[in-house]
Amino acid sequence: MNPATIVTADHLKVPDATLYYEVRGQGPLVVLVGAPMHAAHFAPLADLLADDHTVLTTDPRGVNRSSLDEPGRDSTPRMRADDLSRLLTHLGAGPAAVFGSSGGAVTALALAVAHPEQVRTVIAHEPPLNRLLDDPEERDAAVEDIIATYVSGDVAGAWAKFMINANLPMPDFEEPAGGPAEAPAEPDPQQVADERFWFLHEMRATTRWEPDIDALRAGPGSVVVGIGEESAGQLCDHASTALAAALGTKPTYFPGGHIAFADDPDGFASRLREVLRENEVPREN
Repeated sequence: MNPATIVTADHLKVPDATLYYEVRGQGPLVVLVGAPMHAAHFAPLADLLADDHTVLTTDPRGVNRSSLDEPGRDSTPRMRADDLSRLLTHLGAGPAAVFGSSGGAVTALALAVAHPEQVRTVIAHEPPLNRLLDDPEERDAAVEDIIATYVSGDVAGAWAKFMINANLPMPDFEEPAGGPAEAPAEPDPQQVADERFWFLHEMRATTRWEPDIDALRAGPGSVVVGIGEESAGQLCDHASTALAAALGTKPTYFPGGHIAFADDPDGFASRLREVLRENEVPREN
């Protein structure tokens, strides 16, 4: 992190929610958005980009520091897109380059459909779009099974099913070398709440969202579909490849895997800057 980077944090009241957001840097505007990941996960990447960009990050509604008026209400991509639209209007900013990863990529695509005038470029990195896969009904059923497993109280089982469905590698847990095993740390209450919100109120609507391909192709901004170089064969690889084909484009590859922006922000920032430069000028319609 550049010690000179100044981060301005604030909240914005929107219908049914209060959004937490951060702004840092100076230059062309880029928005970094996730779901269920929030602003803290993007902070290292945002600090790097802030050297030559104004960077907006936010916690999605219902997650971390963005609260809901009705905590049990679902979060849909359209709701989150409207939230981003209101943030951009509140800041007097835009049109923006919007980088979204995973569920945040779905949010970014929904913003381009619902509010195209506020989007200069969308970089949709590995959106989990069941509707673009060859077996959408089976994928929807898998999501329902994951949610039911979580509701039953089997949190570890729900995560295992999630990883299997997405064809993501299971994390390695090293056994302690000799001596008694340490007692597990108490889970962070906010992380537990965010996890619960993802399973119960965010996952279903995110994975079932169907992109309006005609609207995305006709919009004033460019749509870049990003895939991690280490994501071959995963659900989001297949969905992203299908999205690029539907748009009549080719995928753009980024270093690393599904969450490389958090795992290797330095390497990811370099590639993201290249992609942003390549898409500075809006395409001709």
